[in-house]
Amino acid sequence: MTFELFVAARYLRAKRRQAVISIITVISIIGVTAGVASLVIALAVNNGFRQDLQDRLLGSSSHVSLMRVQNDGIQNWQELMARLEKMPHVVAASPAVYEQVLISRGARAKGAILKGVIPDHERRVSELLQDVKVGSAQPIIDSQQQAAPPQPQSPEANNPSSLEGQQERIRSLPPILLGKDMADDLGATVGSVVLVTSPQGELTPFGIVPKYVRFKVVGIIQSGFYDYDSAWGMISLADAQRLFGLGDLVSVIEFKVDDIYKAAGIGQQLEEAAGKGFQSTNWMEQNKALFRALRLERVVTFITIGLIVFVAALNILISLIMMVMEKTKDIAVLVSMGAKPRQVRRIFMLQGVLIGVVGTFFGLIIGYAVSLLAGHYKVISLSAEVYSIDYVPFAPRLIDGLLIACIAILISFVATLYPANAAARVLPAEALRYE
Repeated sequence: MTFELFVAARYLRAKRRQAVISIITVISIIGVTAGVASLVIALAVNNGFRQDLQDRLLGSSSHVSLMRVQNDGIQNWQELMARLEKMPHVVAASPAVYEQVLISRGARAKGAILKGVIPDHERRVSELLQDVKVGSAQPIIDSQQQAAPPQPQSPEANNPSSLEGQQERIRSLPPILLGKDMADDLGATVGSVVLVTSPQGELTPFGIVPKYVRFKVVGIIQSGFYDYDSAWGMISLADAQRLFGLGDLVSVIEFKVDDIYKAAGIGQQLEEAAGKGFQSTNWMEQNKALFRALRLERVVTFITIGLIVFVAALNILISLIMMVMEKTKDIAVLVSMGAKPRQVRRIFMLQGVLIGVVGTFFGLIIGYAVSLLAGHYKVISLSAEVYSIDYVPFAPRLIDGLLIACIAILISFVATLYPANAAARVLPAEALRYE
């Protein structure tokens, strides 16, 4: 242990004539501890919400989407998808059709985005079909495959006025999956019949009129992401192409990539490989405003709670100034015995830094312990209807702790500069004149 560190540690442990200095020192340590612990916990909550939101978002959507610039549909999509799926960093691809429709049941109606998919492909790029909590996605698979031959019907099944005839008509309707919130708004359950109105319509002698098709609800999707659960429906790609009169066109080809943070670059490569007239977008572009808001919240949280550490630094400043006043004679003796001004300055700098280090150490332990325990036992409950999650997620990161520790110790060091310089300027003759 160096001479300066030995004296600094001794000053912190020694009993003082002025007890108020010891109290301020303890308060300084507690302040640094509270500030560091609060920052660790707050950033763990922010990171937990961001990670949970990102996981839900990526589970419900693709990483990269490729579409036509003119939005007139993609022809020969099978060949294009097979070629692009072999490109580097591409894990899987899936075609889809997106259109806005009106879904109604009785007197209730709601605007929605209807997505037509090939289930086997869709499962490879998103988890929406795995999020069917009520019912099953199997009828969507059967509708797309269209492999089952028509079953023989009894005479009663052909009678529209009979109960069996009504049941047979419902069974023959194309299947649809609805988001949970949308189903609740429509009052629809598994087995309900909903009317889907396409604004594209169809041409008649009286002009273009909206096209109406009845669908049978076969499942309820609960992804935990409000935008999907409240405004999305899903049908097979074949049913979507028939409903919108697209023929063998798709709106978009969606891709899953091996590195989500390189989605923009991979999308650019896919765009170039697809040729002229194509454009790509990715999950970061589509949700830019949302993640920007989370980053802003993180910065505001850091600054706000960081003021606690700043207040603790003021306590360190006051404590060291009072200590310099109390130890003026001791400093004079040290200088008389050969201590240099820079050594005296270093003693008080180390003393303030020790306060910061001790406070930071205990703050990190408390912050990470609370975050890990609260995250593991889910101690803070939330309303799932409001937040789409029933507990507050905690996700502490090591890099956050390192950043917080460096800033806390740096602030503690800055607080020592004035009192340390004041101690270095003590003149032995003046301090010991009347001793």
